[in-house]
Amino acid sequence: MKTKLTELLGIQYPIIQGGMAWVAEYHLAAAVSEAGGLGLIGAASAPGDWVREQVRKAKELTRSPFGVNIMLMSPYADEVAKVIVEEGVQVVTTGAGSPEKYMKMWKEAGIKVIPVVASVAQARRMERCGADAVVAEGMESGGHVGESTTMALVPQVADAVEIPVVAAGGIADGRGIAAAFMLGAQGVQMGTCFIVTNESQVHDNYKKCILKARDIDTRVTGRSTGHPVRALRNQMTKEYLKKEQEGASFEELENLTLGGLRKAVVEGDVVNGSVMSGQIAGLVKEELSCKELIQKLMRELEALGIQK
Repeated sequence: MKTKLTELLGIQYPIIQGGMAWVAEYHLAAAVSEAGGLGLIGAASAPGDWVREQVRKAKELTRSPFGVNIMLMSPYADEVAKVIVEEGVQVVTTGAGSPEKYMKMWKEAGIKVIPVVASVAQARRMERCGADAVVAEGMESGGHVGESTTMALVPQVADAVEIPVVAAGGIADGRGIAAAFMLGAQGVQMGTCFIVTNESQVHDNYKKCILKARDIDTRVTGRSTGHPVRALRNQMTKEYLKKEQEGASFEELENLTLGGLRKAVVEGDVVNGSVMSGQIAGLVKEELSCKELIQKLMRELEALGIQK
């Protein structure tokens, strides 16, 4: 299936796996890339040496293109940015800031740069500084969210920039991908669906929460702090929202979620941990391999008459 995105990245299908912190490690990234999509290693707040090791391990499992997602507010962002060049990573996606200070270095190394944006203004700025594409991520997504929905954001970004637009947030099946194309996207980024794949190393408790989730089961915490996060509701979100409503301080709220994602992903504490998930968790009903998932998505897309 050819789109501007597949041609840009040298991949078979226009599907990027989200660079989710603690979730997107080399097993998952390599499996997605082997299946014809673009796998991502989520650097999150990890140091450069960890990212280097992850990249090298992914290369042992796939010869296909894969990328690294770098969280630009990480204290290790500078060293991770250099590791990406030194290890010959082909694609980098960015979040939590602007990649402009690294753009010259990355472009000279032939790296494709795809920032995640939550507004038209951000998308235009990224295009001006040399981005190869942008991910327009709506508030339906899991983890850190913006204010605009995918349905509203994607067409406005697609109209505003010449570079390819990737739609993210609220996409779980062929219908979602077809809708993204109709809105002007050249591909999609998906996170929640890949959390429950066979190759995903997250704790089984986390996977079960997503598989059992209903349409109403996500909550957004942190709106008052300016750092809203979407996760499945549990004891932690209940306590957080209560304290937030009572006017708790930023520090008190931060302490409540400190290490919360690791608790859920690694330790399996889905009561007190942060079980980040998109609103489409209610559509995710089975655990498949990455290859089976991508093939299923493509069959659904073909059944809708979408062929590019």
